[in-house]
Amino acid sequence: MRYAGEPMSDAPGQAPETIGPEQLTAHLVAWIRDQVTGSGGSGVVFGLSGGLDSTLVAELATRAFPDASLGVIMPCHSDPQDEQDAGLAAGHTGLATARVDLGPVYDALVAQLAAARPELADCRLALANIKPRLRMTTLYSFANLHGYRVLGTGNRSELAIGYFTKHGDGGVDLLPIGALTKTQVRELSRHLDVPRRLIDKPPSAGLWAGQTDEKEMGLTYEELDAYLTGTGDPAAVAVAERIEALIAGSRHKRELPAVAPLPTPRSAAGKDLP
Repeated sequence: MRYAGEPMSDAPGQAPETIGPEQLTAHLVAWIRDQVTGSGGSGVVFGLSGGLDSTLVAELATRAFPDASLGVIMPCHSDPQDEQDAGLAAGHTGLATARVDLGPVYDALVAQLAAARPELADCRLALANIKPRLRMTTLYSFANLHGYRVLGTGNRSELAIGYFTKHGDGGVDLLPIGALTKTQVRELSRHLDVPRRLIDKPPSAGLWAGQTDEKEMGLTYEELDAYLTGTGDPAAVAVAERIEALIAGSRHKRELPAVAPLPTPRSAAGKDLP
């Protein structure tokens, strides 16, 4: 979907005006609070994966709603280290957490899907995308229970090239770090004294064993961020072509569903038809 207020376009832009980390933090915290209360919400809920993006969202959320922020840890045949890292993030921020093991739910759904279409059992992408969609269903259950709004943890780099699951981690109410590149996420996290282990951890969506963001994207965040901010090497043609292809191929993920217009009298009568 085209996210409201997003600074990115489908082409590289200029590096944003530099502002200090304290000012940026205060701005994002106020924005979260205003957006949530302005929509009638009383707090926030989000997935706590053990990665850097969700940790930074936790830092901002607990500042905006110290007593009404909930991080949900949702293992789904996940690396146990991720859950430990999520606990590290929660302890650092003082975030309240809930744990929901989605493994059994995932297994049951996959079994039913495979019974209907056996070939689904061998489609790694289809199976992997079930996980973030189950997680979003879980988050909205908590949101409905508490009157909270669901925060996404996607950053500008991921949003630009569609590195998220449609109606999964992309299906949220608010994207507090959606204007920050991965580089900026790391910089702000350092300023907020996020544990070094989480800053240095290789980014991964955890969709399958050994999966990493950069391996799946086919480029580094450094290359992607340089392109998006207009500071990349103009001679890196292959990198630019790769990014532009990813942007074009994922455009449908950043847009709301197209609504068919009603026919005009002329088209209904076939006069505008070939």
